[in-house]
Amino acid sequence: MDRILKAARTSGSLNLSNRSLKDVPTEVYQCLETTGEGENWWEAVDLQKLILAHNDIEVLREDLKNLACLVVLNVSHNKLSQLPAAIGELTAMKSLDVSFNSISELPEQIGSAISLVKLDCSSNRLKELPDSIGRCLDLSDLKATNNQISSLPEDMVNCSKLSKLDVEGNKLTALSENHIASWTMLAELNACKNMLGVLPQNIGSLSRLIRLDLHQNKISSVPPSIGGCSSLVEFYLGINSLSTLPAEIGDLSRLGTLDLRSNQFKEYPVGACKLKLSYLDLSNNSLTGLHPELGNMTTLRKLVLVGNPLRTLRSSLVNGPTAALLKYLRSRLSNSEETSASTPTKENVIASAARMSISSKELSLEGLNLSDVPSEVWESGEITKVNLSKNSIEELPAQLSTSVSLQTLILSRNKIKDWPGAILKSLPNLMCLKLDNNPLNQIPLDGFQVVSGLQILDLSVNAVSFREHPKFCHLPQLRELYLSRIQLSEVPEDILNLSNLIILDLNQNSLQSIPKGIKNMTSLKHLDISNNNISSLPPELGLLEPTLEVLRLDGNPLRSIRRPILERGTKAVLNYLKDRLPDQ
Repeated sequence: MDRILKAARTSGSLNLSNRSLKDVPTEVYQCLETTGEGENWWEAVDLQKLILAHNDIEVLREDLKNLACLVVLNVSHNKLSQLPAAIGELTAMKSLDVSFNSISELPEQIGSAISLVKLDCSSNRLKELPDSIGRCLDLSDLKATNNQISSLPEDMVNCSKLSKLDVEGNKLTALSENHIASWTMLAELNACKNMLGVLPQNIGSLSRLIRLDLHQNKISSVPPSIGGCSSLVEFYLGINSLSTLPAEIGDLSRLGTLDLRSNQFKEYPVGACKLKLSYLDLSNNSLTGLHPELGNMTTLRKLVLVGNPLRTLRSSLVNGPTAALLKYLRSRLSNSEETSASTPTKENVIASAARMSISSKELSLEGLNLSDVPSEVWESGEITKVNLSKNSIEELPAQLSTSVSLQTLILSRNKIKDWPGAILKSLPNLMCLKLDNNPLNQIPLDGFQVVSGLQILDLSVNAVSFREHPKFCHLPQLRELYLSRIQLSEVPEDILNLSNLIILDLNQNSLQSIPKGIKNMTSLKHLDISNNNISSLPPELGLLEPTLEVLRLDGNPLRSIRRPILERGTKAVLNYLKDRLPDQ
């Protein structure tokens, strides 16, 4: 023990896990007061990380307050029945793990640990969380699974930085609309295995939500606002009481996985046939047939229909390959179902959009077959978002340089050939630039230097623009990067140093491997490397397990990971890779 404590006084880190401890040694609470022979007390450092997991500890003493510089405390998998009030005096603590104990109540003083970012109190005996947790304003990751919690404290509206909430396996009957309204940073919400009957009407305000797991509840309806969850990739609604979905479900353009198993559906909604899913589970419902429109969901890799009384389809189709079933459904579509309606003139549409932009500061001129950028775009001078996608624009006019308030510029699906560096240089507030599906010739090596404040960049389907990689190091604030279908043969090295990147889309390229340096992308939450030529993944990718929430791998000739592991999803794959790391 003396040797371990001596090392801790040098490193600031002490790991006493798996030592069959029944109590915390007194010397731990007095770490700096027990310098040994040959040690200089002035060279000792405060204890910042203390790991006491997997022991038989029953009590933490109030002496814990002596460790005032503690940043990480892990006492998971012990026999604690309570926490000391002194936990509130650890004002530097950012991570607290008390999971897998027998704690029936968290002390109110925990709200004084104001630096807390991550709290794991899973698998205890909690019936509620203290109101004071609302004072932990930096809290971003809360895990409270497998307890007996029936409601969340109203004061948690103050936890506006919350990005990950996991309350699986509790007794929640509702989610508060006030909570949802304030948790705008939420990227992952897991409330499965509870007693939820309804969803908040404002669920759509969670525009950053990537993963929503609500399976095994009592939910009977989904509010139309769900269409506002524009970042949603995985949506689990299995084992509920649903019989229909709102038409707005079709607006979830990024949704890849939809679980509707074991509900009460008599039909799969036509509106949901617009989704670009790769996995759809409709098993154990009351489906007697499928709409032909479902055949247009050509991105589907797996459609699960077992346990339905399907009478209008041959069993060989239902049980056969998904692609064959989709092809059959498409063959049943009528080509004569065409409707015509009078449409307003292009000029009227532009004028109407300009009027609306006066209050909204957003101007949408999507799909008007424009060959030039209308003057309405820059005449206001106060517009923050312009959508010019799905037109025939070949170049940007010099006048656009006057739109200094512009924060979002969407130019997707146009005919722009040259990188508009001179224009972009004059837009100091630009944070989002979408230039996907354009025939860009080339982006200069220093092209990104003029847009160094970008947080979102989409250059997908611009193959010729990447003969030489522009320098991504000029985009230090980038949070979302979309580079699908640009014929990349390798991951540009400087992308690996984008420390703020949350979403990286490299779908449909020619990648054969993922570099080990991927482990440095510690902020990454969504990585899409589907439809490449990758046969194996580096074990280092597993080091992203604490943060990476979505890993899309379908369409790769992966041979190093067994299919059952792949089918269990992102966490299973990352844990598998992490276990294959060589011992350090």
